[in-house]
Amino acid sequence: MEELVATPSVEDAGALGHRANVWVLDLATGERRNLTGTADVAGDPSKPDGHFRPSWSPDGGWIAFASDRNTEWRGHDNGTGWEHTQELSVYVIRPDGTGFRRVATRTGYCLGSPKWSPDGKRIVYYELTTEDTWGAHRPESVAGVTSQLVSVDFETGADRVEHTSGPGLKMFPQWLDNNHNDDGIANIAYLIKGGDSEGYHYTSGAVPAVAAAVRSPTWSPDGRFVVYEKVGFAARPMEKPLWSWDDDWEYRHTDVFPQLSLQGRLAITQKKLGNSSIVTVNPDGSDLRLVFDSSSTGETDPALVAKGLAGAFQPSWSSDGQWIAFGLGSWFQSRATGKARVYRAASNGSAHEALTDGTVHSGFPSYSPDGRSIVFREWGVRAVRVLTNATDNLPFWSPDGGRIAFTRKTSATNFDVCTIRPDGSGLRALTSSGASDAHAVWSHDGRILYSSGMYGFRDEAAIYDQTFQPYGQILVMDADGSNKQMLTDSLWEDSMPLYVPNEFLM
Repeated sequence: MEELVATPSVEDAGALGHRANVWVLDLATGERRNLTGTADVAGDPSKPDGHFRPSWSPDGGWIAFASDRNTEWRGHDNGTGWEHTQELSVYVIRPDGTGFRRVATRTGYCLGSPKWSPDGKRIVYYELTTEDTWGAHRPESVAGVTSQLVSVDFETGADRVEHTSGPGLKMFPQWLDNNHNDDGIANIAYLIKGGDSEGYHYTSGAVPAVAAAVRSPTWSPDGRFVVYEKVGFAARPMEKPLWSWDDDWEYRHTDVFPQLSLQGRLAITQKKLGNSSIVTVNPDGSDLRLVFDSSSTGETDPALVAKGLAGAFQPSWSSDGQWIAFGLGSWFQSRATGKARVYRAASNGSAHEALTDGTVHSGFPSYSPDGRSIVFREWGVRAVRVLTNATDNLPFWSPDGGRIAFTRKTSATNFDVCTIRPDGSGLRALTSSGASDAHAVWSHDGRILYSSGMYGFRDEAAIYDQTFQPYGQILVMDADGSNKQMLTDSLWEDSMPLYVPNEFLM
């Protein structure tokens, strides 16, 4: 085994914008060339502009790939969902970067994972509706998604042939050399993803289907062997070391909504590793303590908790470390019919009380630095001061108490990070990428960390599994929105960051 490229990222050209690009590596010289990040090929930087799944032509003269360049940011369910769908077309380019052109496209459809026929005259790809790229990576929907395998003439993009029909999410098509049925029909191998028919299938019928829960298969030219990806989704433990993109910081995994007290104790919602209850733990993962059991009041539906749609969300410490505020109830799409209240609990778990009466769906609280106020999202009793009247969520108080960061829905399909003063003045919009910037939190030194889709998909959306948004990178910016920097650059959605200073790890 020989290492060809060592990079922590999807591609290692951060200076070129963190987009998913197609590169060529000369194995003899080590020279690398970015084929799609050039001025002649790159699309509108304010829109999706990723390039995926390159495939060499048999003669080595061309590379086919899928791209969502110059398409629109679209939410699923006709734009009502904030997670994006993906519209791909098939393109080709020469290894020297010339000859770039589009071979196949279809409005409202996603064309992905192109492969060449053995004679290099045709290109085959999977095709499904743009809307179905959402269901293709959702566990409750994938079995109901249908795609077909289509090929076109390489030179003209015409002579469209559909090689399959019927239900099933058919992906990763590949022509096999000299492999035909008795009628001389060429054999295309492919994978059905999800459902009862999941596994390897073949268009000619000359080879029987094989049940297999695998991903990204590639067959040897004669079809005798297949190499594939085996995926797993076991929950990571707390404090598991991760790849660190910043040499000055050690990256570790955490469960959701982490917040560090001024006294150095970590509070989280134990969503992946529990029943979405509030627990505290030392920053090194030791001394786990239950503060509030999400089932203790009978207000949460266990079935929704199991799906991650209900529980005790977003713990927030009081400045003296004695109290933790949080929201308890139904979240995300389940909030339409469910209820939620803001609670606080003693940090030692000895007591808890509701701060709102549940008449209005309320949650995602954040304590003021002086411990006298709590800001929260309302969908009040006690002394309530309304700060905004737009579609806003996820408020978070700055360390100095001067501003509150929050997420605002700025259009039908887009969210941005904003700040406002506690008295409701000084509203500022800090992001404007058009690709949803959200989940903003403050760092200990007064900067803002948030998740963004501004650099687009890292792979074909339909290929992902068991995820809502299959991308989203963590960025940090100054409090005024300047000096934006990437902190993660992975294939998956990274979110809910927290800086833990060394003083709390010693």
